[in-house]
Formats: sequence, C-alpha cells, structure tokens
Amino acid sequence: MSQEIFRHIREEKHFLKEIDLVLRNDEDFKAFRRTAESYLNHIVGSLCQGPFVTVDTIIEVEGGVVLIKRSNPPFGWAIPGGFLDYGESLEEAAAREAKEETGLVVTNLRQFHTYSNPERDPRFHTISTVFICQAKGKPEAASDAAVARIVGLGAWRDMEIAFDHKRVLEDYSRTR
Repeated sequence: MSQEIFRHIREEKHFLKEIDLVLRNDEDFKAFRRTAESYLNHIVGSLCQGPFVTVDTIIEVEGGVVLIKRSNPPFGWAIPGGFLDYGESLEEAAAREAKEETGLVVTNLRQFHTYSNPERDPRFHTISTVFICQAKGKPEAASDAAVARIVGLGAWRDMEIAFDHKRVLEDYSRTR
C-alpha cells in the first residue's frame, strides 16, 4: 500500500483520485502507519540525498566538440548535460539537454561511459551517463550556458573545466 501511495503523489497522471483505508482495529492501523511512515521516510530521504542521475553529451561537430561555459556554479567549461527528468529515458534527457544548452539537434546518440565517483560534482553525488553524438551547425548558448563554442580535440586541456569533464574528455580522446 505504501508504494501505491508514493506512486499516487509522484505522478501527474494517476488513476487514484482518493485513497480510503479500512483497517479492522488499532493494531492494524499501527502496523500500517509504521510501515507506511518508514517506507515514505526512506523514499524521501533517498530522493533528497541522491545520488542523482545526470547525462552529458559529447557533441561532435566539424572542427571539434561543443563545450559550454556555465553561467551557474560550479563555473567553468563543461560538456553539455544535466539532470534526468522524471519519466524520461537517458537518451531523451541527453538530446533535450544538448538542445537546451546549445540549440543543436543531435543525431547518432550512443552511450560512451558512465561516471559515478561521488566527488565528480562538488554540489552532490551524481551518476552521469555520457553520450557521444553528432550535430551540424553552430552552437548557440541557451538555458544555463553563458557561452557555447566548438573546441578542437585537445584544446580543452588549457581551459578551466568543471566537474570531472577533463577526465571524460581524456577518456574520449583516447578512443579517437
């Protein structure tokens, strides 16, 4: 029952309009309350502390890859990416974040690697799946990106890179 209540409060579109509990006695009520409170507290606690699911997209374009300069902390240059929205696949999130931050429509999206070091993001624990994809055109900064630009392979080594994206780009460079 606790899972159904949680699903009910999480979903925008749900079949439940009302939940009526019929418990036979105080003992049943106390058992339900203990179970429900424990489960819901565990879920809320887990959701609030993470780890949080994120995606990053190495967008290959003519002349190099696209990096964005972040307009929010932590500052620095980064691979376009962000948080997975509820009900969204990793692939949908990667394409959405790429479009939101660079204006580019990506093609040939494929998973590269997943990074899970709890220290990779200074704000909190994230687990990020990195995708490689292609795009055509010139990137235009949008969303939380102050600048979007094409950087030649290896040119990023002299830039201030946010998160663990220097490692991600090093790993990517070894495959090229």
